[in-house]
Amino acid sequence: MQSRAGGLRISPAIPTVANLALAALWACTALAGWGEQAFCGDIGHREPGCADGFGVAVLASLVLAVPAAAVAVAAWALPRTRRNAARLEAVLTLTALMWVAAEGILFVGGSLAQR
Repeated sequence: MQSRAGGLRISPAIPTVANLALAALWACTALAGWGEQAFCGDIGHREPGCADGFGVAVLASLVLAVPAAAVAVAAWALPRTRRNAARLEAVLTLTALMWVAAEGILFVGGSLAQR
């Protein structure tokens, strides 16, 4: 547990669970077809280029998703980071922001693919 000013303690499990939830959301949106169905519709009613456009968005979001996953795992794997509460919090916050940005790329790319 991390000690904060005023005595408030925040467990590192909270940002870790947030990162896992964001990673699962990204995976379902990008890889499990949620995003393609949301932006392009059902398979029988799709615009021909929409799925390709969303595929480009998935590839673009990988630029942030892969490093986010690697940095989150490294934060827990490296003792120097894991044992320093402030550093662990900073790294996990950075990875959460990377996941949010990767989702943003999927959203913007999906919106553009609809056109």
